[in-house]
Parts: sequence; C-alpha cells; structure tokens
Amino acid sequence: MQLGDVLDVVDLDVQTASIEITRVEIDSRQCEPGTLFFALAGESVHGASFVDDAVRRGAVAVVASAKVKTDVAMVLVPETQLRALLARASAAIVGRPDEHLELVGVTGTNGKTSVTTLVAALARSLGWNAASIGTLTNERTTPAPPELFRSMADLVGTFDDTRGRSVVALEVSSHALDQHRVEGLAFAVVAFTNLSHDHLDYHGSMENYFAVKASLFSVEHAARAVVWCDDPYGERLAEMTKLPLTRVRRSDAKDVVASLRSTMFFWRSHLVNTSLIGDYNVDNSLMAMEILRALGANEASIASAMAGVAAVPGRFEVVGDDDVVVIVDYAHTPEGLRRLLEDVRALVEGGRVITVFGCGGDRDRAKRPEMGEVASTNSEITIVTSDNPRSESPDAIIDAIIAGTVQGATVLRQSDRRLAIAQAISLAKSGDAVVIAGKGHESTQVIGNLAAPFDDRVVARELLK
Repeated sequence: MQLGDVLDVVDLDVQTASIEITRVEIDSRQCEPGTLFFALAGESVHGASFVDDAVRRGAVAVVASAKVKTDVAMVLVPETQLRALLARASAAIVGRPDEHLELVGVTGTNGKTSVTTLVAALARSLGWNAASIGTLTNERTTPAPPELFRSMADLVGTFDDTRGRSVVALEVSSHALDQHRVEGLAFAVVAFTNLSHDHLDYHGSMENYFAVKASLFSVEHAARAVVWCDDPYGERLAEMTKLPLTRVRRSDAKDVVASLRSTMFFWRSHLVNTSLIGDYNVDNSLMAMEILRALGANEASIASAMAGVAAVPGRFEVVGDDDVVVIVDYAHTPEGLRRLLEDVRALVEGGRVITVFGCGGDRDRAKRPEMGEVASTNSEITIVTSDNPRSESPDAIIDAIIAGTVQGATVLRQSDRRLAIAQAISLAKSGDAVVIAGKGHESTQVIGNLAAPFDDRVVARELLK
C-alpha cells in the first residue's frame, strides 16, 4: 500500500506518496522492512529517540510532530493530530477490519474484562462470530492502534462468513480514550460499568477521570449506550448522553439465589442459571445481557445462553472448595476489593475471611492506604504482600498499605507472595475462605525489570495439595 493511501488526509509530494508501506508501528523494536514509524511522546522518553533504531530495522518513512534527522522520508504533522492519524493509518494498512464488525466498547473502573468476555461468549452461544479484545488477550487493556487493528484483522480472518453477524467486544480504558487509541472506531454499543478510585496518578482527579470515560458516549463514537445506573457516575452519565440508552440496575435481577457453585435469578421474566459466582458477577451478567439485547438478540435466547457461559479466568475463580474455600480474583481497586470481600462474606456463612493482597508498583499510590482500610475492615485476617512491585521497594508499598488499615485489625505482612499465600492457607480452618486478590489471571510477577513466572491459581493449588 502506498504512503499516500495510508496517510490519505495529509498532503504529500508525489515521491513521498508513492513509498510502499506494509506495516505501521510506534515501537521501533517491532519495525521491519516497509514500516511506517510514528514517533510519539511517551511517559518518559519520546519516540523521536528511536527513529534511528526504527530505520535500522527497516522503517521507510517516519511521521512526527518535529523534524528528526534521518535518511528516510519524514512527514510532519501537528502534535494534536498525531495520535488520530496513527489510528487512521493503522486501520488503513490492514484493510479497515472494523468495517466488517459490530463493535462493542466497554469502559469503567471495574468489570470491563468480565463484561466483554461475557458478551463474546453469549454472542458465540447465539451462533454469531464473536471475540473480545482486552486484558485477557493483549498486553494492554486497550492495545495501541497498530496492535489493535492487527488484532481485529486477525479475528476477521478467522470468522465464518456464513454465520451472518460478527461481534468484537473491546475493553476501552481511560488511557486509551485520552490517547486516542480508539479514534475513528464506530461502536454499535458502548457500555459503562462503574467509576471509582484508580489511575488518579494519570488523570489527576475523579472529575478528569470521569470526563475521559464520558467522552466515549457521544454520537460521534456510538449508536447506542448501556449504562450501569446504581453507580452515581453512571446515573450522571445516563443524564448526559444523547445516545439511545438502556439503564441497568441490580433490581433488574429478581429472586437471586447464590452459592459457591452457581447463581440463579430472573431477568426480564426469564430464568438465568449461571456458573458465575458472586453478586458483582450478577451485575456483570446483567450488563452483558443488556448489551446483547441492544444488539438485537432475543431475550429468551440470551437468558438461556447464560447457562453455557464459563467463568471468566481470574475473576472470582474458586481454586479450592473443600474444607477451606480459596478464591483468586483480579480486584485491584478499593471498590473492587470491597465488592469482592462483601460477596465472599455473604457466601461463606460463619467462616472467617482471610485476605492476601498487595498493590502494584509505579502506579496510583493514593489508593494504597484505601486498599488497606477496605481489606482490614472486611477480613478477619489480612496479609499484605507484594503484587507487581516493578521498580519500587516491596516493603515501601506494604508500609503505605498498612498505614491505612483499621486499628485493632489482625494485619500481617509477608513480602514474598508465595509465602503469604502459604501462610493464609495454613491459618485457615474448616469453613474459612482465603481470598487472593490483585493479580487474577496474570501468570507473571514483575519485580524490577524481570517478569518471573507466578500464577496465584497455580500456587494456591500446589499449596492446597
């Protein structure tokens, strides 16, 4: 494909416009012959620093907001237009796969992964082509445009044309919205799960955080909206948006009966029987079912399909349920952890709740004491340990968490995560529940620059033996 077609909104001279492009990249390490390299400003280093590396690996043209010395073609565009142009170019180079899909965008602090996974699973049960893109499938919650559009193109290539409908549910993070990663995408449905303390190191305030999330709910981005309105920010968003709207509330689930093995309730007069566990998974199920309904699926068929939907990896995943129940969950925000522990409390009658958790390094520091307060308030025993400390001192992170724990609570510290899990299991008695929170499905632990193999579920099963 020629550069003039990839950058069809930019005026180029004839020679530059005729350069053959086969790939678009923002990471110089991923460049190969025929690559168009976008030099973007990063959190700590500007992409302009990697132009030479990109060219050595085969980049044949560079797009930047300021001139960089290089032997290949240089295209200059204003900084304010750079990321939008990246999204447009990334889509063009792989043939605009989004035009062959019905896209569902799900945003919110908690529940994005569960809802997108459930939407895809329900759609497949209805006989549609369907998949999700997000935390479980890619390194970032919402991939950067080159990876995002390649992922969509790969999915389109695997879908069966005879099935008629093709749906992709995409997790849309606040970072992705702020950085224009979903620029130009037309969503059939956008959904909002909730908003609580997270990423304030990036956004600065809850108002800024909300404004970024709310930007997805415009006629420029989507055709319909599904919004969880038991959340105050959700109710506020529902009042703001001009999109055709479905409001969702917990009261939409009637006669809920829950156990550690399954959950049953009525939705729109239809019985829903699911293997998903916990009250917050009732919320996630309601959101997913309403999204399918917004896409035009039959209500009775949606409710029936929930019976075949498997639990989402690392989300209220029960890895041991004999004398001692062991639950692994991704909860890594104060509100997410509170909901998780309240659900566990309701399902483990009379037993104690023993919680193992930590907080990630190089991330929102303000939520650490809040997490400590939530865990120590809702657990008989709290063991504070390492999550992914990254470049920070594990002990310093633990200190910040413990500073928020409530006076008189039983709080232990053990920086070695495996030993912390072992300690929790050894302290548990028959009828107790051990909750291992924060990492969920993750299979590595990042310490410094090293990602060492570590899966809470695997470790717990080994220790239970």
